[in-house]
Amino acid sequence: MMAVAKDQGCTVLLSRAQIEALLPPWLRARLATLRQDCGGELYLSGGSLRDLLLGRIPHDIDLTVARHAAGSARKLAEDIGGTFICLDAEEDVARVVCSGLIIDIAAFREGAGTITEDLQLRDFTINALAVPLDSLLTGEWSSEETIPCLDPAGGLADISARLIRQTHTRAFCSDPLRMLRAFRLAATLDCTLDASTSEAIQLNHKLITRSAAERVTAELNAIMLSPRAHSAMKAMWGNGLLFEVIPELAAAAGLEQPKSHHLDVLGHSLEALHQVELLIARPESGFPACSPAMRVYLADADNILVLKWAALLHDLGKPVTWAQDSGRDGRITFHQHERAGVELVKVLAERLRWSTRQRERVSLLISQHMRPFHLLNVARQGELSLKACIRLIQALGDELIGLLVLAQADARAGKGEQRPEAMENEVAGLGQRLEQVHRERVLPVQSSPPLLGGRDLIEELGLQPGPLFKTILAQVELERMEGIIKSRDEALQLARTITMAAQGKGAGD
Repeated sequence: MMAVAKDQGCTVLLSRAQIEALLPPWLRARLATLRQDCGGELYLSGGSLRDLLLGRIPHDIDLTVARHAAGSARKLAEDIGGTFICLDAEEDVARVVCSGLIIDIAAFREGAGTITEDLQLRDFTINALAVPLDSLLTGEWSSEETIPCLDPAGGLADISARLIRQTHTRAFCSDPLRMLRAFRLAATLDCTLDASTSEAIQLNHKLITRSAAERVTAELNAIMLSPRAHSAMKAMWGNGLLFEVIPELAAAAGLEQPKSHHLDVLGHSLEALHQVELLIARPESGFPACSPAMRVYLADADNILVLKWAALLHDLGKPVTWAQDSGRDGRITFHQHERAGVELVKVLAERLRWSTRQRERVSLLISQHMRPFHLLNVARQGELSLKACIRLIQALGDELIGLLVLAQADARAGKGEQRPEAMENEVAGLGQRLEQVHRERVLPVQSSPPLLGGRDLIEELGLQPGPLFKTILAQVELERMEGIIKSRDEALQLARTITMAAQGKGAGD
């Protein structure tokens, strides 16, 4: 075991077995050459070491070298048949991807001359850790032997206390994105920000606007994918960062709601996000008859991301649609707030460089998030029609489960005195009814050949392709799902009726 200077803060020894398990044999076989090419120093560092110390499985390998990181990474990629990616030519940082493994190689940063100086320039203390790999490169070694961990900033103590603490006072000024990264690390690692770091973010939060939108979005999405997105967003609200990255939410703070709610619009939105997270963890708590399909949906990362964004933003349109009845009751309304919300999401999605798919999915859930409650209002007055259920299923498609989870979270987040009793049970019952209709009515029709096609409309009715085709075929499918029509002849008769009605309307016009 190599000697370590006292100022390097060596307080923890990792076993060689731990390090060996992280580094695949084909990489270990090339470490000596890599060290030689990079100035004679080679360290395992940063996030991979942090995760290892936290008992987590690192998703990639972070290596720090004295110099020539990019050139050596390119040579390594060529040697192993991997892919070389230059991450930052100026800072001499590169990536090698091979066999599904990501290896990031970085030279000492910002002019640092030693590994200690490099670590002291990093963002957070829990990332300012390194293990020298020198002793792994010569001869045989025993898995019981240990390797020193370099810790000049006190990161090991912060890992033990599960604290996110900035390494130096310039951390956020030199790279404002680190403020978001602090909350991402807190959310993904189940840590908290130390008081001084939180105060520094509050002081510097406006600097986040200097960060590229793509980098901001990557951090926000990582926060959303964690099981503690609600806590992170609430903390970001507390120190001013939330409204800098999502300014559309600012108008929701303090905005009064009807007496069916106990929180203002922003508080309700954050609580809806919280309830979504609880439902993802235990879907049976909101849907006792939780189906396998719902569990599969809630296990998919893409679905989780869309659902959480929809929860946070579902009432984005309320500030611009807020109105209060001038009558004696003074009732507050938000007519068509879901439509207004979709328009605001378009602006947000463009600014944050969302993918078209993400924007469309989030917008669909927001545009439809009131429909389950409209159906429940109908159900309280009498029987909910089969047609209404089918139309909702058709409108949502693969997003139906997401809409039901969002509705349940929305219901749970509203605890006002005028809230309908047993709302959660009603939403669960609606979900069960929709699942039954989908299984018994929708799927059998969708999985069988259609009764009519475009060729039938041309040959049997003499129609020319146009918008009427879609109307006819959609109505045929709907009535088939309802059980009103069952044969091709019945479908043709329905098509004739729709055609005559359309032609009559055209003549009247």
